[in-house]
Order: sequence, then structure tokens, then C-alpha cells
Amino acid sequence: MATKPNSEAPDVQDLPFPVRKMDPASLKALAHPLRVQILEMLSRYGAQTACSLGELLGESSGSTSYHLRQLAKHDFVREVEGKGTARERWWERPRGAIEVSSPELASSPATQEASRLVNREFELRRQAVLSHFMAHGADTLDRDWLEAATVSTANVRMNEEQLGAYTRAMEAFSYRLLEEIRGEGDQEGARPVQIHFNAFPILGVPASAGTRGQRKTQYPAEAESHNTEQSMSSERKER
Repeated sequence: MATKPNSEAPDVQDLPFPVRKMDPASLKALAHPLRVQILEMLSRYGAQTACSLGELLGESSGSTSYHLRQLAKHDFVREVEGKGTARERWWERPRGAIEVSSPELASSPATQEASRLVNREFELRRQAVLSHFMAHGADTLDRDWLEAATVSTANVRMNEEQLGAYTRAMEAFSYRLLEEIRGEGDQEGARPVQIHFNAFPILGVPASAGTRGQRKTQYPAEAESHNTEQSMSSERKER
């Protein structure tokens, strides 16, 4: 069991994990659905071979091998030292996050579209995992796993400075707690777990929606829901 983290707010001046900012060349290299899926599988399940990735993704080992080499050229993946042979190479994703959206990348239509593709593919993978859990978790997991998991949503009004401070603090806090858990090594009964944390301004509604001056029947000022019965690891994609 992980030790309880310090309750004091973490220093958010610098995130405690590396964040790689994409340049146009590396972003375009990643902007392929299968390459995003490969990166997701390595994040989710750890080091894999081209053959095992092919089995996970329903692709040929030749295809996954080719895309692994392209990803390696831009340092998205690397060969695992001291593991495998010349005929069976093992690949892993380096630790840290990648930032696939930024004002610099948005300045070009080509990189803007590449960024959209990468984000769309990551989101499709994330939604698929969550949807599968919501549909089948109760049928396949025991009570302890269901009670340990959560799907949680909170709504609150913030300005951009508050939102930035909140997301950085949560990222730093989550990373430090996860590092404690990773440091304990594999425990009995462990299985892959995916954690989602989303915080973003809601688009398509007036900025005034939800103010306390509005009628609550139209725009509730604040609402929070917490479901402990179901759940299952910003544009940043962290391993």
C-alpha cells in the first residue's frame, strides 16, 4: 500500500516529470493512427515486441515493426537494452509526457491538422477503454476492484489562472503519488489500470452560464457527482 502523500500543495512552478514539446517534424511522424495506437499499447502494457503489438492491435508484425522504426527515429520509442535478440527486439516508451498541442503548432494548418489527428486517436483509445469498463466492469471484476475504482465529475467556475494552477498542481500531485506506487514494484493481483483526469473550459455555452445570478433550473452554479461503483492510467499524454 502506498504511503499517504503530503497534504500540502505541491510546488507547481516546474512539473516533476519531463514534458516533451512537439516540433512539426516529430508531430507529423506521430500523426498516423497505428503509431498512436502503438504508443498507447506501450504506455498501457509496458515493453512489447513487434509480434506482440501485432497481436494486441490485430496487425501484422511487419506493419508494427515498420511503424516502430519510424517512431524510434523521432524518439517516441526506444529499444529495451539487454532484452531480446536481433530477430525479436523489445520496444518501450520513454517516461514522461508529450505535448501535442501548442500555440506554435496551431500557427500552421498542416501541424494543426496533425495535432487534431493525434489527439483524436488518443481520445478514441481512452473512450474505448472507459466505455468497455462501464459496460462490462460489473460482470468481470469482483467487488473490491469495483469499490476501488471511480468515475468522478466536478463542475466549478474558474478563470484561466485558476484553471492553470489547478491542473499543474493536480498533475504534480498525481505524478508523485504514482511514482511511490511504481517504486513498490509489481504487487500480487496487479493489473493494468488507466487513470483519466480531465479539466477544461466547456465550449459551446455562454461564459456566463452557471453564474450565481442565473436561475438554478437553467444553469446550476456548481455541481459535483461521484460514482464509486464504476470506473477504470492536456493535450499532454503521459506515461
